[in-house]
Order: sequence, then structure tokens, then C-alpha cells
Amino acid sequence: MGWRLLWLLCAGGAAWSKTLRGGFVSSAARLEPWRPVARFQFRGDHAVLCVRITNVAAAVTKEARLHLFQAQEWEKLQNHIQDHSCTEKFSKAQLTMTVNHTEQNLTVSQIPYPETWYVFYVDKFTCEENYSESEDIQFEMVLLNPDAEGNPLDHFSAGESGLHEFYFLLVLAYFVTACIYAQSLWQTIKKHGPMHTVLKVLSIALLLQAGSAFANYLHFSSYSKDGIGAPFMGSLAELCDIVSQIQMLYLLLSLCMGWTIGRMKKSHSRPLQWDSTPTSTGIAVVVVVTQTFLLIWEQFEDTNHHSYHSHHGLASGLLIGLRVCLGLSLAAGLYQIITVERSTLKREFYITFAKACILWFLCHPCLATVSVIFREYQREKIITIGVILSQCISMVILYRLFLSHSLYWEVSSLSSVTLPLTVSSGHKNRHRF
Repeated sequence: MGWRLLWLLCAGGAAWSKTLRGGFVSSAARLEPWRPVARFQFRGDHAVLCVRITNVAAAVTKEARLHLFQAQEWEKLQNHIQDHSCTEKFSKAQLTMTVNHTEQNLTVSQIPYPETWYVFYVDKFTCEENYSESEDIQFEMVLLNPDAEGNPLDHFSAGESGLHEFYFLLVLAYFVTACIYAQSLWQTIKKHGPMHTVLKVLSIALLLQAGSAFANYLHFSSYSKDGIGAPFMGSLAELCDIVSQIQMLYLLLSLCMGWTIGRMKKSHSRPLQWDSTPTSTGIAVVVVVTQTFLLIWEQFEDTNHHSYHSHHGLASGLLIGLRVCLGLSLAAGLYQIITVERSTLKREFYITFAKACILWFLCHPCLATVSVIFREYQREKIITIGVILSQCISMVILYRLFLSHSLYWEVSSLSSVTLPLTVSSGHKNRHRF
């Protein structure tokens, strides 16, 4: 399944490219005249669309043209599609370029704020009923925004600008943190203390997220040079993130389900513990499988692969709904535990754990909701950067919680049984890793 998913992600990687190569096909344009060849968020006063073709004679014979529509204007036309004929609709394009030279540039200027533009290929057969076979026009299309000096050399659309720098800083932060804490954490895990399992699962999830950030940085570094990037690295980044999300979901859900179900079965005199019962395990597995299915479905639904997709598709909407339900249900379960807990230390432990769970599950839905008030080109960056930073904070909270000698070990020493995901009660009396 993992390799098939990786193949799917790689197959759709070309949709990321802002350097497009292919052929203008008259029959395809005639069958689907409203399907854009490219979509790009231009910004500034000197954005450029550059087109290179190999068969000028065929382009001239077919009267090949490129029509550019602003997204808002195009959506208005789509809402009144019956009111305009095919020819009338394309005549309303904001910009038009006749394709009749080997290389041509079209400047997109006077843009008040960054917005999405659609590029359509049209020729004399597109809106005609009669069609005769004709030669395809091989092309290369490069979409560029102005850089800091105003020169049209930036391959990033307005919605992607800044992500390259963000991933660089994120990778740098992971590297510095690893240099400081990796050795002591590894020694702690090697000692097989009571929290060995939870620390190992948490560390693997963190490594996957770090790998995702590094792969994204490599992709964007290559992308900044040629507008194509390294689709395999971009796809690998998303795959690592998906596996990390699934692993963290199972970890947090297992802990919360174990505590909640354990509390139902035990009297108030006995503290909470991890119970690997068929009920708790079954619920955790069902939810994990459901999220995995939705994540894979999301890849089919949205070919522009990013770690955090827009919430317009059905799969993305269901995924956000699932996270909201998980966050609220786990918060409610932990709240019931906290309200009946008499020990201040235990109550502080559970409250901190609840904060980490809520932050992990609800950061994406909350940011997706908040992003609606911003312009389209800002939404992806807000969701991507916000979710990554929020989940990093959640992981830090969990590490501090389960490595804390002052808090966890006090809670553990008060228990007559082990806390969640411990390896055995025999380790209970170990007060140091």
C-alpha cells in the first residue's frame, strides 16, 4: 500500500510545476474547452508568462491562442455559462496572446493584490462543430513572478512564496535540537524505562516529521531554480507526514481510550492505567483506518500535493470533521477524569496531556476555519506553517510531560499500577531512566 501511494503521489507531482511541458491538442481543447492548461497566482507589476513552441507553422494554421482569466471573473462566467456562447466566453478574457512565434512573453502587470489566473488554450477548432485532425503543438510554458529586485525570475506563485525559507528554518531548528537533545534521549530510550514505548513511538513520529520537512526543503530548493523541483522528494515528504499523522493518532487515541475505558471499569480508589482491551484497541484501529482511508482519498481528490490540503474537497472536509470529533470527544473524556481526580499532581498531569491532545487534533480545523477570512494566496501558508508549528509544540509538551522527573515520577510513585503504555509494573519503582 505504501509503495502504491508513493507512486500515486509521484504521478501527480507534475501539477506542482510552474514550468510546464506538453502538447496543445486541438481535440482535447474542443472536448473540454473550460479546462485550464495552467493555474498560477501572479503578483507584482512585472509577472511574466513565457511560452516556447516547436511547430510555429501548425500554430499559425490553427490560429492558436492563450487566454488568461482572473479567477473571480472566470467564476462569474461559469455561474452564467448558459448566457454566453463558447466564442463570447473566451472573448471576455482579461489577456490574450496569439501563439505564432518560437518564443513569446506576456507581461501580467498592474495587479493590485496577488490573485489566481487561469490559462486556457484556444484555436479555431475549439468552438467549432467541424473538426479535422491536425498536428499537436509541443510547448514549454514558464510562469514567473518578480523577485525582490523586480526581475521576473521567481518560480514560486504568491501562495507558495516564503515556504522555502520556512522549511529551511524548520530543518535548521530540527538539526540544532537534535544536536542538543538526541544523545540524552537515545540513552533514555535504551534504558527501557517505564515510558520506553511511548517515547519510542513519539520519537519515530518526530523523525518522520523532520524527514518530511527536509524532503520539502530539498524539493523547494530545486523548485526555486527550474520551476519543476524534485517531485519525488515532494511526494516523499507528504508520505512521511501521512505516516507520522497516523502514528501520532494511534498513540494519543490509545492513551486516551485506555484511560477513559479504564476509568469506567475501576473504582475511584484506583488510579487510571492503560488497558489493552478489545474495545479500546478496536476503537483505536477503526479510527486509524478511517483516517488512513481519508488521507489516501485526499491524494486522489487533490493532485496539488501538500501536507495540508485546502478544505474544499469532500475528503478534506471529512478529515477535518474527524479531527474535530476526536479532539472534542477526547477533551470531554479527559475532562471527566480531571474533575474527579483529587491529587493536584495527577490533575496537572492530565490537564497538560489534554492540552497536547487538543492542540494536535484541533490545530488544523481551527486554522482552516480562520484562513477563510484571508485572501486565497495567504490560506495555504497560514494552514501549513500554523499546523506544523502547532504540532511541534504539541510534541514538545508531550516530551516534557513524559520525561519530567518532577511531575511524571511523582504521579507514577503515587500509583498502585502503571501509567499508560508502560512496559511492565516492575519498572514502577525506577525513579530515574
